[in-house]
Amino acid sequence: MDRMIQPPLVDTTACLCRVDAGLKTVAGAKKYVPGTRLCLQPDIKPSIHPTRNKAARSDRSRHQSPLLPGLPDDLAIACLIRVPRIDHRKLRLVCKRWYRLLSGNFFYSLRRSIGIAEEWIYVIKRDRDGKISWHAFDPIYQLWQPLPPVPKEYSEALAFGCAVLSGCHLYLFGGKDPLKGSMRRVIFYNARTNKWHRAPDMLRRRHFFGSCVINNCLYVAGGENEGVHRSLRSAEVYDPNKNRWSFISDMSTAMVPFIGVVYEGKWFLKGRGSHRQVMSEVYQPETDSWYPVYNGMVAGWGRNPCASLNRHLYALDCNDGCKLRVYDEATDSWSKHIDSRIHLGNSRALEAAALVPLNGKLCIIRNNMSVSLVDVSKSDDLRGATAEHLWETIAGKGQFKTLVTNLWSSLAGRNRLKSHIVHCQVLQA
Repeated sequence: MDRMIQPPLVDTTACLCRVDAGLKTVAGAKKYVPGTRLCLQPDIKPSIHPTRNKAARSDRSRHQSPLLPGLPDDLAIACLIRVPRIDHRKLRLVCKRWYRLLSGNFFYSLRRSIGIAEEWIYVIKRDRDGKISWHAFDPIYQLWQPLPPVPKEYSEALAFGCAVLSGCHLYLFGGKDPLKGSMRRVIFYNARTNKWHRAPDMLRRRHFFGSCVINNCLYVAGGENEGVHRSLRSAEVYDPNKNRWSFISDMSTAMVPFIGVVYEGKWFLKGRGSHRQVMSEVYQPETDSWYPVYNGMVAGWGRNPCASLNRHLYALDCNDGCKLRVYDEATDSWSKHIDSRIHLGNSRALEAAALVPLNGKLCIIRNNMSVSLVDVSKSDDLRGATAEHLWETIAGKGQFKTLVTNLWSSLAGRNRLKSHIVHCQVLQA
């Protein structure tokens, strides 16, 4: 006589799915374990079942509130990406879903892909007490925007570098701490999240060095440190995709650069050598090689800010930034000019501190925070005609003063420079 098969001992108050791992369904468990209760809970609590239930998580995502009531999320995102950048800080405060959306790369990548990403000007200044501060300028609404404080290690730093990678990351690197000396530190600001982050340190401590960006890689060369050999020949490159610094070929001679520009895929540097002589070198990334350069471009360069835009090279021709020089590659000379014919004077407050490309135009930023735009794309059609109509003044934090106002300020002794611009960059978001 066969023995009666006894059902396993279970707690009849528990759900049936704990009976046996081999019983895949509740119906099967009910067949073998009569008298037990059916599990009526749609979701299984993690305290009873430690393994995550993917179906339950997807159910929760389906039942979360929409980004915009009455619209599917894809249409809601299509609406939100068109909100002006100046209001993004407010959008992050609406709810957690909006905060997560505007804190990720997906949102701003969409804005960039459809051509509505906005470029802002970021200005880093040093005041009379040596403190570093910075400001962001919205050229569309012509308003200065608040920014998080500069990290402590750069609040009083000297001779540090500044560059932009990936269009939205502002890097500060190297420099000299007033107490600790030369630094290797690297930090960066994300314009999409409005936060500061750490990056890998440079390989060498240096200050008063040259830097540039080519193919979204950050190059650093020359400069000084506190070692036995103060002037440096070494150079290095940072690749954000690998998140790593690596050495490149040394310069021909040690140099402390005072100006540099990227033109035709090459990095041109001009500075002082170890014996204080003025010298120039060019770096070619394809061959990882340096060589001296003595052409007309470098000879007529000077020390004024310069920039490359649409395969043309421009430089400021006067201290107040009201006249531009254009390099003519055919004649190897700076023979062309774009003159606004409205000159402001030679005071330090009106000195042009930076020349950067902005929305297809050249942007001139002065120490008094006034900003001018030059539409250089139309300069080729002038053929000797006047160029005043190509210039546009943007009223920013420091209102653009007229020549008469500046003269009275000088006579009254109120034209002392309160701060001066150290770096200026353009970030997109």
